Amino acid sequence: MTGYIPILMMVSAAIGLGLLLYGLFKVLGPHRPNAEKLTTYESGMTPVRSAHERFSVKYYMVAVLFILFDIEVVFLYPWAVNFQALGLFGYVEMVLFIIILFAGYFYIYKKGALQWD
Repeated sequence: MTGYIPILMMVSAAIGLGLLLYGLFKVLGPHRPNAEKLTTYESGMTPVRSAHERFSVKYYMVAVLFILFDIEVVFLYPWAVNFQALGLFGYVEMVLFIIILFAGYFYIYKKGALQWD
């Protein structure tokens, strides 16, 4: 248990310093709120609508499809690095993987999931 004492001291010092600095900020820091400071800031533009606006399902579909096809890269990169070590078996498996992905891509293309109205 004596091995944990330095860690406990370090964590205590970090928490204590954080609380001390936060307290100093609250006491000594400027606090002058006004209407301009309290407005919503987004890209330097004044908000024109509510933040609780509904989005189209198409937006989420494209986001999910992007993630789906982005995961493809996660699997392709290690395969490309170990291409020679995997041999013919690895090559055939990756070709099947890519064929399945392209089948999914053509399916969603035919369904119109990638077209914005």
